[in-house]
Amino acid sequence: MSICIFTTGGTFDKVYFDAKSDYQIGEPMVGDILREAGVLEPCRVESILKKDSLELTDEDRALISRSVANAPEQRILIIHGTDTMPQTAEALRVVGGKTIVLTGAMSPARFRNSDATFNTGFAIGALQALPHGVYIAMNGRVFEAGKVRKNLQLGCFEAV
Repeated sequence: MSICIFTTGGTFDKVYFDAKSDYQIGEPMVGDILREAGVLEPCRVESILKKDSLELTDEDRALISRSVANAPEQRILIIHGTDTMPQTAEALRVVGGKTIVLTGAMSPARFRNSDATFNTGFAIGALQALPHGVYIAMNGRVFEAGKVRKNLQLGCFEAV
């Protein structure tokens, strides 16, 4: 069974241009990460948005939900910005019969010390082991949708 990976932008795919933090969302990095890691599981990558998660609207979340529901794959990974990842995970709970994992990065995948590579590998593994449902996989931890938040002070996700 293959995996579908939807990219939506966020810090994971950001490209910075100057010291004032001017950025754009670049091309998805997840394909390069999977190749470098030697992932053998077939993965289809599709970019559906290129936005910072703080700019996502209800219409964007509806697009993500439709894309997931219409994907033929049963296992879905969503690369998403961390600031509103819990809200999108909540919105995806209406999609049944699939295992959906959201992950992202606290620093861009293009940066040498990014957590993007680890989070991607961890999410791919979690996606293959978890039952149907919606989850967030970040920094070695898995959280169920509706039971997680981003702790801005600590820069990590935590259960609620």
